[in-house]
Amino acid sequence: MGSNGKEKNNAAELNGHFNHLKIADATNDYGTADYVIFGVPFDNTSSYRRGSRLAPNSIRIAYDNLESYEVNYGIDFGECNIADLGDLPAYEDVNYTISEVEDVTRLIFNDKKIPIMLGGEHSITIGAIRNLKDVDMVIIDAHSDFRDSYFENKFNHACVTRRALEMLGRDKIISIGTRSTSREEIESEAYKNVRFVSANEVRLKGIKNIINEIKSKFDKNIYFSIDMDGIDPAYAPGVGTPEPYGLLANDVKEIINALADKIIGFDIVEITPLYDNGNTSMLAAKFIQDFIASRENILKNFKN
Repeated sequence: MGSNGKEKNNAAELNGHFNHLKIADATNDYGTADYVIFGVPFDNTSSYRRGSRLAPNSIRIAYDNLESYEVNYGIDFGECNIADLGDLPAYEDVNYTISEVEDVTRLIFNDKKIPIMLGGEHSITIGAIRNLKDVDMVIIDAHSDFRDSYFENKFNHACVTRRALEMLGRDKIISIGTRSTSREEIESEAYKNVRFVSANEVRLKGIKNIINEIKSKFDKNIYFSIDMDGIDPAYAPGVGTPEPYGLLANDVKEIINALADKIIGFDIVEITPLYDNGNTSMLAAKFIQDFIASRENILKNFKN
């Protein structure tokens, strides 16, 4: 009610004054979108360098500097159906945050759209996986994340692969880039139920042989999760728990290209912008483009 007792809704005028960050190519509303981006600014179980709560908008800002036409795929992102819902509120509790992610991704999956989730820490992936049955999972990660509990918390970011195994079952998860595993994890009876491909194994066998292995084992829909510390710190320095001797950026790109048409959910987590030189957020933004462009290119060729 105004000072003269007259009602007025200023929403439209006010919206013109504020900058609601979103992926530059996300020009669709939710109803017309095939790809639905949203951020989860949560890092409360992070055990080393916190700050991944700041990553969603850091990725969006980096994306602003990428071309909307991807010459390597012949795809114009302006012609793709992409929406960006913004970020979930920054909750304090990991259980509540995971529950919110579960609710949001359930709606997106039910509407036959593909969620692209911007973390935040890796624990948020658990929320998306809770909605999925009879799917396979590919993880890019320096760490096995296979602790049953860490700091007395079963939903710590160091436990995400263990929780995913409990939901998806044995031989449904391949984690690539591993180079840090505790004795407790590797001696667990359940450890062998996940295929952990070390970064060293990738170097020895070559990424194409690893991709062939994935394709030979996985013939269903795939949930794809990128913990950015899986990539070598030379390419992705701004992460919460960096580990030397990692994957090449092109290794991950090739995996995305090969699996894009089977991917029904996608997330990028564990970027810590406070420790970044800009490269990590930019690489994450490019991975999003690689996923959408390679998937659209495959679908376009299939139609032709």
